[in-house]
Amino acid sequence: MISHLPVESIMRSGVPVHCPPETPLQQAAHLMTEHRCSSIVIMDQGEPLGIWTERDALLVNFASPEAIQRPVSEVMTAPVATLPVGTLINDVAMRFRLEGRRHFLVTGPTGQVVGIVSQSDIAMNQGLEPYLRLREVHAALNRAPLTLSGETRLSTVARHMHQSSYDAVIISCDVHGPGVLTERDILRFISDYPGDTRATELASRPLQSIDMNEPLIRARDLLLEKRLRHLGVTSSEGELVGLLGLSDLIAGVEHMYLEDLRATLEKRDAALAQSRRNLQLAEQVIEASLEGVIITDPDLKIRFVNPAFVRLTGYRPEEVIGRSPSVLSSGRHNAAFYKAMWDTLLATGHWRGEVWNRRKDGELFLGLLTITTIRDDDGNISHYAGLFTDITQARLNEERIRQLAYYDALTRLPNRRLLEDRLQQGIRRAHRKRNMLALMFVDLDHFKSINDNHGHATGDHLLTQIAERLQNCLREDDTLARLGGDEFIVLLPELDTARHAVHVAERLIEANARPYRHGDIQLRVGTSIGISLYPVDGVTAEELMEAADAAMYQAKSAGRNQFRLAENVPGDA
Repeated sequence: MISHLPVESIMRSGVPVHCPPETPLQQAAHLMTEHRCSSIVIMDQGEPLGIWTERDALLVNFASPEAIQRPVSEVMTAPVATLPVGTLINDVAMRFRLEGRRHFLVTGPTGQVVGIVSQSDIAMNQGLEPYLRLREVHAALNRAPLTLSGETRLSTVARHMHQSSYDAVIISCDVHGPGVLTERDILRFISDYPGDTRATELASRPLQSIDMNEPLIRARDLLLEKRLRHLGVTSSEGELVGLLGLSDLIAGVEHMYLEDLRATLEKRDAALAQSRRNLQLAEQVIEASLEGVIITDPDLKIRFVNPAFVRLTGYRPEEVIGRSPSVLSSGRHNAAFYKAMWDTLLATGHWRGEVWNRRKDGELFLGLLTITTIRDDDGNISHYAGLFTDITQARLNEERIRQLAYYDALTRLPNRRLLEDRLQQGIRRAHRKRNMLALMFVDLDHFKSINDNHGHATGDHLLTQIAERLQNCLREDDTLARLGGDEFIVLLPELDTARHAVHVAERLIEANARPYRHGDIQLRVGTSIGISLYPVDGVTAEELMEAADAAMYQAKSAGRNQFRLAENVPGDA
């Protein structure tokens, strides 16, 4: 490891690529593309005013040609973060993690700019080769790749990448095969503006890939050899399962650090006599780790915590040394949870899982915790070592993405995608149990006139009231989904006869017939409902949707504010 060396040993020396504040974004992007760099410094008379990066390029509105002509000073990040020469590499890595930055200007004794350092410089110069040889590609895949249709416009691709913090996206296309778009590609598109083009026309192909079981050192060498930013990752069957970038190469290395720590502590007496350098290495790993490290004795009394522990929990070392790790307990886990944890730890020597903990200020956080049992030469437990990181925000981001993917943003009801999943499950369950399933297509009568006469804000407010009222007419296992506009779908699983669906339709029409209020305005809408039944009207989701849609139009033709069963349903069902 070279974390004890100063930043100037890995930085790019000299004045970085720069431009004046009035430079148009397109010209700034061209300079970055030409110099193959990930940032440009905005300078005026030799003084740095701000910085603009590949990540910032994702915020450009490609749907507006005028956007790329804006002065870079309007979108730059200011002021520029700096650090002095002589700063140790491990301190630089810590600042990158704590401040969420990607670049630092390096300044000399008189404040002059002498270089620039990026996260990539840290990732490629920390001496990780031994770890990369021991780990396989699949171990570095932290989350599923972001995949978008080839029909997606460039502006939408950039927005998705920025919102979900992805630096690359897979572009799927049945005709041309998968491709990839990266932050650097987005920057290039600002320089050579293609318009708000379909992603399939811009994606890089073919997508260079590597088997998920290859060692990470092979992936690192391939990225450098091919001058790529990302590789596709394939399964043993050749299926594309992920994207691997330079930043992924060091993900999870802290777990390797912990294993080094365990081995060093087990042999500390002999190692101290034979080579103090091994012990110093272990100490440097602990001190530089971006994850919290806590070491206890066999009686679970804390003997050591590292600086990251202090940052994550708010407790200083003197406040926890000699105490039990239960000082962090959140109270959210019962005795059975901790019993299972200790049963696994005692049986296997290690445990890994998610634990809710509480900081000193009382704030709860979700931690990903790894505990390792450390034994002496006689096989007796001498210590327990734990490594943890705060994953609260990651979980919130996952939930936010799930909500965007499966739920309607206005009414919070399931959207078409989630409805289709539940409908497929309901069909399989109805087939297995040999009972019926009802699908109801619900359309609001004369809703368009409300939008036209009172505005879309009133219409949106009315839709939320309607969704709540319809939901109250359904069972807990029923599903109310919104397809968009004024169209809703009701899924009624596990029915014995069609009569239940008829009764529900009558309740929905009756409930929706009551007037709604929005401020001083009283609003009324009718309801036209079409009902299809499995297996009478179809055995696939598509057949049931089509039958219900057709029945709904029959209800509208018959005068609206009523329901109709699909034609295949017998009258005495």
